[in-house]
Amino acid sequence: MDESVINGANLFFAPQFGLDQKATDGSAGRNQWLLGLVNSAPYLCCGVVACWLTAPLNAYLGRRGTIFVTAFVSFASCIWQGVTNSWQHLFVARFVLGFGIGPKSATVPVYAAECAPPVIRGALVMMWQMWTAFGIMIGNVMDLAFYHVPDKPHIHGLNWRLMLGSAGVPALIIMSQVFFCPESPRWLMSKGRYDKAYESLLRLRHAPIQAARDLYYIHTLLETEKEITTGRNRFLELFTVPRNRRAALASTIVMFLQQFCGVNVIAYYSSNIFAEANFTEIQALLASWGFGMVNWLFAFPAVYTIDTFGRRNLLLTTFPLMAIFLLMTGFAFWIPEGKARLAVVALGIYLFGMAYSPGEGPVPFTYSAEAYPLYVRDIGMSLSTAVLWFFNFVVAITFPRLLGAFQPQGAFGWYAGWNIVGFFLILLFLPETKALSLEELDQVFSVPTRTHAAYQLKALPRNIKKYIFRMKVKDMPPLYEHEGAIGEKTYAPPGAGH
Repeated sequence: MDESVINGANLFFAPQFGLDQKATDGSAGRNQWLLGLVNSAPYLCCGVVACWLTAPLNAYLGRRGTIFVTAFVSFASCIWQGVTNSWQHLFVARFVLGFGIGPKSATVPVYAAECAPPVIRGALVMMWQMWTAFGIMIGNVMDLAFYHVPDKPHIHGLNWRLMLGSAGVPALIIMSQVFFCPESPRWLMSKGRYDKAYESLLRLRHAPIQAARDLYYIHTLLETEKEITTGRNRFLELFTVPRNRRAALASTIVMFLQQFCGVNVIAYYSSNIFAEANFTEIQALLASWGFGMVNWLFAFPAVYTIDTFGRRNLLLTTFPLMAIFLLMTGFAFWIPEGKARLAVVALGIYLFGMAYSPGEGPVPFTYSAEAYPLYVRDIGMSLSTAVLWFFNFVVAITFPRLLGAFQPQGAFGWYAGWNIVGFFLILLFLPETKALSLEELDQVFSVPTRTHAAYQLKALPRNIKKYIFRMKVKDMPPLYEHEGAIGEKTYAPPGAGH
């Protein structure tokens, strides 16, 4: 929600704090950088500091405690943003907001993955992204709701202050409810509280026998972990153990691409982009709200497809589409001014949202939450989210200047290029993880990267012939042991959620 309330607030606080984007006295370049810095402050904090607090916070407070504390920080800093009086002050308030966003973003998907029954694990971990999209939409609604609020005596810019403050309300709702949820059984057992873990599992499973079965599964996995992990540096093991390194590589690629596919440019600056295309301010905010709406609605199909069609296939299908739609949006700025230009710019951005939401939207968090083996999962997830927020910061700080220097055509073309690069990175380095138990995931990530890349390069022309041209082609030999006997799996064995 903060991502999109800043989108509307940009239009008001920038001129008020002397950051005019179209200044004629030569300060426009500096102002564009400073606006980018203020907008991207929370993500700078997440990428550099906050995400690395995830493991200690989880160790001491548990999953629910971490969520409670970070929600409080989010609430307090959102209110603080609304009472700032200079861009430097707003920067500090937004930087502190990062301490609310970072650890929460690494904890929630893991908490969901640890509580979910395996068959619907992908769909439940995906809820993080689905309601992020919903928040972006509600943020756009708040921009519209407070747009016409007049200034009161002694309060200058009441409308953007209310916009920024409103993002704190959902955090209050979380704080009031999070302790009604069962704590993660896995976390409780890692602290030796087996009685509480069983109570928690009874609430999370249909029947006591399933709860007992999963209690035993988690126990055996924890015992195995203890044997593996005695007195070694877990952070180094992310890179020195080949199985972990491949998981880290795959997760880092999807997290990086979620930023560099260009979606957050639209989430933060769509009102500025639409204003460039000569929308009025209120039209620009309405069009941004439309993007938020599309982004949320098109996340629904992925709830089903992420566990059936698969993570990898969703990405390989949507990346070429995103590149085409971004090029379409950028090239639309060459259309002479008028209704045609407005229509094509808006259509391109909406079609991009439709391609992004079922693919690169939900997949990264789901993929990262399950790719790592359990004993490095907290650290691995911290690494993935730190990469995500750091590149989010890079995208947010550079875009106002990129738009000024490259013009809209070049700026959208730049991100379209990254989508093409992304397609090949995913093709070569991203194994499929849907519906596999943890033992099978170990097999999948034990296949050497070169073997996987070579196999996928051979498979690409075959798949194009089979799925695009509908030709009859021979099957390729299977890449993994578990595919040999049964073909592709479409279900998860019991206990796979752990």
